[in-house]
Amino acid sequence: MAHVHKRDYYEILAVANTATADEVKSAYRKAAMKWHPDRNPHDKKPAEEKFREATEAYSVLSDPQKRAAYDRYGHAGISGGFDGSISHTIFEDFQDIFGDFFGFEDIFGGGRRGRSRTQRGADLRYDMELSFEEAATGLTTKIRVPRQEFCEACNGTGAKAGTGVSACQQCGGRGQMHYQQGFFAISRTCPACRGAGQVVREKCLDCRGEGRVEKTKTIELRIPPGVDSQTRLRVPNEGEVGANGGPPGDLYVILAVREHPFFERRNADLYCTIPISVTQAALGAEVSVPGLAGDEKVKIPEGTQTGSIFRLKGKGLPDPHGGGKGDLYVNVRVITPAKLNREQRRMFEQLGQTLEADNLPVQRSSSFFDKVKDIFG
Repeated sequence: MAHVHKRDYYEILAVANTATADEVKSAYRKAAMKWHPDRNPHDKKPAEEKFREATEAYSVLSDPQKRAAYDRYGHAGISGGFDGSISHTIFEDFQDIFGDFFGFEDIFGGGRRGRSRTQRGADLRYDMELSFEEAATGLTTKIRVPRQEFCEACNGTGAKAGTGVSACQQCGGRGQMHYQQGFFAISRTCPACRGAGQVVREKCLDCRGEGRVEKTKTIELRIPPGVDSQTRLRVPNEGEVGANGGPPGDLYVILAVREHPFFERRNADLYCTIPISVTQAALGAEVSVPGLAGDEKVKIPEGTQTGSIFRLKGKGLPDPHGGGKGDLYVNVRVITPAKLNREQRRMFEQLGQTLEADNLPVQRSSSFFDKVKDIFG
C-alpha cells in the first residue's frame, strides 16, 4: 500500500514553528480566503484540496495539546488523522474567521442547536412639538405611545391556550438547517421557526401567533428647560418588547420647538429688536424690554444709533446640559416720526440748523428688522 506524504502544517500556513496563536489564526484566515472554492470557480477541485489542507493544519496548530503532540512526534502524534470535523472547542475561532465572509452563524456543521433565538425589541420614535415658552421653562408631561407588547392571552408564546408548541418539522427542532457545500457543511437559521426550534400547534386568536399585540402605553416624560428643535430624549426600555423573551428597545422622543414672534434664538442666546424715539436716542433713556421672566430694563446712552446692540447677561435660555444661562441681546432701531405738526416741524428745523453734517446719525442696516417690523410697525 502506497504511503501518502503529508506536508508540514507550519509550511502549509507559511508560519514558523514558534508562531503565536494569533499568528497561526491570521495565517489561516489568509489561506482560507485565498483557497475557498467559491472564490476559485475555475479551479474548484485544486482549491478545495488546498482549503481542506489549510483547515486541517489550523485544526491541529490552534489546539495547544494537538500542537504539542505534533511538535514532538509529527503527523504520527495526531491519532486518527483529520476527518473533516471541527472540534467544538475551537468553533468560536472559525465563527470569528468566517462570520463576515459567509454571512452564516455556523460553519462545518457546528453551532448552536435547539436554542430559542431571543431578539432585542425595536427602538421607537415619537415626534413632539413644544411652544417656545415650554421649551424655555421645561415641563413634565405624559405621552401616549403605540407599541408592540406581550400578548397576555398566550403569555407571549403565540399558541392558543391549551395547545402549546411542538418541535419544528422542517429543522427537526434544532432551529438550524444544515447544507452540504463541497466537503463541509453550513448551518443556517431555520426559516420556518426562525431559529426557535419550535412552532405553535394552533395560533393564538388575539395575536395570531405573533406573541405580541399592539397597545398604547402612557409614559411620563420630563423635558429639561432650554431644549431646542431636534433635541433627542432617550427613554430606556420603553420601545417594543423583544421576540422570544428578548429585552425591549428604547423610546426616542424627537422635539420640535415653534419659533417665537419676537425673540430669535441662537443656541442659548436670545436676540430681539426694540424701537426707540429720536429723542430717546439723542438724549438717552431707560426703556423696558420683554424678557423670559418679565420686563427687563435697558439703559440707552445718549447718541445711540440704529443698529446698536446691548447685552443683558444671563437673561437668555438655560442650557439643558447644565451650562448656565445664555444672554439676551437687544438691537435698537431709531424710529423717525412719519408726520409732524407745525410746531414739531419748526423745532426740528431749528435743531437741524444747529447740527453739523458730521454729527448726523449714520443709517445702519439691521438683520433683525424683517422679523419685528410686523410687531412694531
